[in-house]
Amino acid sequence: MSHLDVDVIDFLLLTIYPVIGLFIIEMISRAIKISTWLKLTTQGFLSIVFAIAYVTLITAHWLTSFVLVALAVALFYQARRAKINPDKSIY
Repeated sequence: MSHLDVDVIDFLLLTIYPVIGLFIIEMISRAIKISTWLKLTTQGFLSIVFAIAYVTLITAHWLTSFVLVALAVALFYQARRAKINPDKSIY
C-alpha cells in the first residue's frame, strides 16, 4: 500500500473504526432498549459519516467509502422495514 501513503496497519485500522462504532451503537441500544429502527438509522448515519470522512479528511479511500455507503443504504432499508412492520424485522 505504499502508493497510497498508508501502511497496512493504518489501512486495517481504517477498516476497523466503523466496525467499532457499529458495535458501540449496538451495545448502547441493547443496554437502554431503544427501538430497532432507531438503532439501525443511527448506524446508517454513522456509516455515512465515516464514508464522508474517508473521502475528505483522510487520503481518499473511495472503495471503502463506497462500501460504507452501500451498508448505510442497507441499514436505512432495514430501519424502514422495522418501523413499518416490526414483526418482519430480523434484527
